[in-house]
Amino acid sequence: MDTPSFVHARVNVTDLRAAITWYESLFGVPAQGHWPPHAPTYAHFTLGAAQFALGRYDPVPAAGARFNFEVDDVDAWWARLGPSADVVEPLHDTAYDTRRFTIRDPDGNELGFVNT
Repeated sequence: MDTPSFVHARVNVTDLRAAITWYESLFGVPAQGHWPPHAPTYAHFTLGAAQFALGRYDPVPAAGARFNFEVDDVDAWWARLGPSADVVEPLHDTAYDTRRFTIRDPDGNELGFVNT
């Protein structure tokens, strides 16, 4: 049996427009794939081989997802995000030779950043 490849995740949000702005600032790239075009409830970001999507649905599904992102310079990401973020775990070294931190988005989803 093949090993699955991760290609897509969706975060459920309460305010799509605000979430797009927040994530565009976070990732430094524009959102794509706004759907449906006349009144979007969905948009995504292509990040490497995978898509990270945002969706607003009525009723809003429960929040509380956790996503981890590998980055080349976790200290630079911490310097950019840490001072203004809702911090779950501050930047720290782990027992398994990584350096990481975790923040929370405006809808309560956790975003972990770890060095590669």
